[in-house]
Order: sequence, then structure tokens, then C-alpha cells
Amino acid sequence: MDKRMDTIQIYTDGACKGNPGPGGWGALLVAGANEKELYGGQANTTNNRMELMAVIEALAALKRPCHVVIHTDSQYVLKGITEWMPGWKAKGWKTAARAPVKNVDLWQALDAATAKHQIEWRWVKGHSGHAGNERADLLANRGVDNLEQ
Repeated sequence: MDKRMDTIQIYTDGACKGNPGPGGWGALLVAGANEKELYGGQANTTNNRMELMAVIEALAALKRPCHVVIHTDSQYVLKGITEWMPGWKAKGWKTAARAPVKNVDLWQALDAATAKHQIEWRWVKGHSGHAGNERADLLANRGVDNLEQ
């Protein structure tokens, strides 16, 4: 790890009312005593797309390369970025079954968003009282609620 880089803790979550349906994403960025909340939503989406959007938008908010610890409750995001993506890229964004990768637009955006950062991926159990994850969940639901107003 580059000692000159700032370390940022990012907690992300996605929410969807119906799948597909109206969805929201939320991210809590923590750097020392500083916090930033981000959220947004889309009218017709899926939970997986919102989970991906949370990470993409959080990384987009960083102004310079950082050491980032991303906390997610999404096995889809975690396994996609750490296990499946190298194979998808090698196969021209196709799965092992030679089918197009679902949500390829967001996977490519996430791949680009991670390029300039040193990232550690951490899975947290959702809805288990983890403070950062609970806040990200509230933000994701705020993203959905703002659509419905």
C-alpha cells in the first residue's frame, strides 16, 4: 500500500422495490473524521444494478487515487469484481457459457472506476447491525423514496 495515499472506507448498498422495479443505491464514504453520504435511484432497474451503481458512484466521488476499503453486502459485486471479471474480460465480456455478461455496461464502468485506486474488497452480512452497512442501506432506500415523491 502506498503510504502517501489517503485511506477511504466506503460502505455501499442497493435497494429495489420489485426486481425489476424502482431502485436506489447508497454509499457512505469515511476518511478519518470526515463522512460523505451519496445516494440516487432509477425508475426501472434491478437490485444487482443498484449494488453496482453504489460502488461506481462512490469511486467517482474520489478526487485523487486512494487506498479504498469497500464494504459491500453483495456477493454479486464482490465475486464479480474479484473472481469472475478476469475471465469475462479474457472472453470478450462473455460468461463461461459464452453468454453475454449481464449488466456489462456497469461492470465495465466499475472496472474503469477501480483502475486508479488500491482497493480492498470486504463482504459484510447485510441487515446484521453493521453500522456502515445499515447507513448505506438507509441511503439506498432514500434513493428509492426520492423517486416516488
